[in-house]
Parts: sequence; structure tokens; C-alpha cells
Amino acid sequence: MAAFFEAAGDAGIRMARRRRSRVVFGVAGLVLPAALLGFWWVASAKGWLAEQILPPPFIVYETARDMIASGELLFHAGVSLRRVMIGFAIGSLAGLCLGIAIGLSQKIEDYVKPLFLAFAQIPTLGWIPLLMLFVGIGETLKIIIIAKGALVPMTLNTCSGIRGVLPKYVEVGEALCFGRWQRLRLIVLPGAVPSIFTGVRYGLTHSWTSLVGVELLASSEGLGYLLVWGRQMFWLDTVIVAMIVIGLVGFAMDKGLDRTEMLIQRWKRQEI
Repeated sequence: MAAFFEAAGDAGIRMARRRRSRVVFGVAGLVLPAALLGFWWVASAKGWLAEQILPPPFIVYETARDMIASGELLFHAGVSLRRVMIGFAIGSLAGLCLGIAIGLSQKIEDYVKPLFLAFAQIPTLGWIPLLMLFVGIGETLKIIIIAKGALVPMTLNTCSGIRGVLPKYVEVGEALCFGRWQRLRLIVLPGAVPSIFTGVRYGLTHSWTSLVGVELLASSEGLGYLLVWGRQMFWLDTVIVAMIVIGLVGFAMDKGLDRTEMLIQRWKRQEI
């Protein structure tokens, strides 16, 4: 009984320490943004740069408020999110299947992986001129570019995760007379989950940046379009608002995936 209470006390202490660490890191993460905001405010107040080049924070705030009230900002953000979700779903699913195939089959790796690695070396935005000749500049172009952004990290991380499953786990499946599908479903994929989640996070990040890039070049809607439109009209407050929203949305998606991964892998933290 005494050992039980001692173990419970140690667990409570560890949880309290983890909470304090998260609070400390959270506060520390606000220091640099607060410093940059203060420098921005001072630079605007002192007139170090013209208002047309560096709008004061209150003007950016008013612009953001007006764009939200009119629905313009939410409309463009919604268009971008819809595009990235469709493209990311296609690219990540294709990358998952391709990564599993390469990870499980040496023959597929020998034939496919060299060409895939060469394909991966070409920057995502480098495909835009060629794809424009085949699919134009409509939604199809944007979806393909976003899907390519997710495809590469998802494929590589899935393959790495499958190859990293410990042989002793596979041997257990063979001892239990598992079929190929059972080994994949019950042993290989669960063991590759951490690496697959890494691929999901990198894939979503690459999809989001690819989306903004393709919207800068070929779009009449979306957050990337707002950046181009604001630059052309010299509305730097609109440009800054779009940049802030792009950063916040990307940060929120990454933190959401991080939280999901932590919930799925609670057993690993408990073992530690």
C-alpha cells in the first residue's frame, strides 16, 4: 500500500512538473512576438519608416477588423482552407499508399524509389509552369501543387516508419500465424505510427506553404491572392493582415496535429 501511494505521489509530481514546463515554455514563446510588436509600435510612432511602408499596428488592427466584419477575410481564408484540405487529403493518402508499398517491397523500392527521389528534388512551385500547359490555372492546378507538397514527406516518412519496425514484432506475428494483411494491420502500421504522424505534420506544412505560393502566382481568391492584391494596390496593411492570418492558421494546424499525436500515443508517455 505504501508503495502504491509513493508511486501515485511520484506520478503527481511528474505531472505537475510537466504542467509548469508547458507554462514556462508558453510564456517564453510570447517574449519574442511581444518584443517585435513593441519595436513595430516604436518604429511607427517615431516615423523611422513611412506609414505607406510600415503601417502602424492600430491601422493593421482596424483593417483586420473591417475585413472580418465585411466577411472578406473569412471568405479568402475559407477558400484557402478548402483547397489545402482537398489537396492534402489526396497527397497524403497517395503518399501513405506509396510509402507502404515501398516499405514492404524491395522490388518496388528498387524500381520506384530512385525516380521518386529525383521527383522530390524538384521544388513544388517548379512544377507550375509545366502544369499550366496541361491543366491551365484553375482549381486543378492548385490541388495538384498542394497534393505534391504532401506526397513527398508522407511517402518518405511512411516508408521509414515501416522499415523501422523492430524485427522481433514481425517475428511475433509470424509465430502467431498472422497473414500478410494481419501483420500489416496489427503490427507494421501501429509500429510506424510515430513516423507516419511526422509525415502528416510535414505534409500539411508543405501543403500550406505550397498553397500560398500557387495562390500568389495564379489565383483570384485566397490568402495568397490577398497578398498579391495588397502589394499591387500598395495596401501594406492588407498584406500584413494576410501574412498574420497565414501564420496563425499554419501554427494552429500544426499544434492541432501535435495534440492529436500526443493523445494517440499516450501509452508511450505512460511507459516513460
